[in-house]
Amino acid sequence: MTSGLELGLLSQPNKADAAAEQFLNDVIAGLSAKPKKLSSKYFYDKNGDALFQQIMELPEYYLTKSELDIFQNKTADLARAIGKVPFDLIELGAGDGSKTIHLLRYLTEKAAEFTFMPIDISGNILASLHHQLKAQISEISVTCLKGDYFDMLDEAVRISKRRKVVLMLGGNIGNMSKEEATAFCHSLFGRLSPGDLVIMGFDLKKNPATILNAYDDSKGITAAFNLNLLRRINRELGADFNLEQFQHYQTYDPISGDCKSYLVSMEKQQVKQGENVYLFEKDEVIFMEVSRKFALAEIEQLASISGFICSNFIFDSKGWFSDVLWEVPAH
Repeated sequence: MTSGLELGLLSQPNKADAAAEQFLNDVIAGLSAKPKKLSSKYFYDKNGDALFQQIMELPEYYLTKSELDIFQNKTADLARAIGKVPFDLIELGAGDGSKTIHLLRYLTEKAAEFTFMPIDISGNILASLHHQLKAQISEISVTCLKGDYFDMLDEAVRISKRRKVVLMLGGNIGNMSKEEATAFCHSLFGRLSPGDLVIMGFDLKKNPATILNAYDDSKGITAAFNLNLLRRINRELGADFNLEQFQHYQTYDPISGDCKSYLVSMEKQQVKQGENVYLFEKDEVIFMEVSRKFALAEIEQLASISGFICSNFIFDSKGWFSDVLWEVPAH
């Protein structure tokens, strides 16, 4: 499917059916596990997208503002790091593009030769991003890729042989455990070629209260965002979660950097989903998400063990967040 702006919304055949089946399988596995858990990648249905937009506007939620500071005020540094060789700019988890658009506009004004390839699991987000880009940077070349990161990165490599510059913003690498992040970065490295670049956003360790407040806001929007996943499971998978019987709980460990969220069962209860029945004890938790925070040395170590060269740190004005340049070295 193509329309103006050279847009191609590409996904794999029967991808929707496969995604629905994967959602079901992941929920069954997670709620059958001990302790129970759900995958944060399923937060983002239409209502989840809207709630996250509200979270980004909260005064406590510094992450988006910190990285936006970099993209607004260090744009030339980012462009200089990318260089002038023609490239595909691939964003993993593109979101609404509110940060990236500053870089896209700067690159376009400097007549850089590139195609923007946003990847996101949410078709709603990609449609909104397409509309925004069409309105603001009419001459830009865009190919939208709907699906999981690596499936669509493989597709990007298949359809274009140009140098790749991969953006992974928002501190999303922190949503993985240490082992998952290492495996992810190894897989990312394996799909790229010498001379390709990765610009990875990392939320840095800082005052623990600042971090905890960002994930446990006074208006309860983060709690609603977490609880919305139960609502999605009810709607799409036919479960009967009573959302009033679950409560959001947040923790932060300043040593490990792990900021973890849970939903707590307020009563002993059972939840049905199809033929499956899940028993909850009073005060039993469902693990929902980790948002890890990093020291600079930990970022350099992650790059090194994954095969990359960590070549540049670009910081926001408070030093709370960094977009870090990783290079794929020559063989």
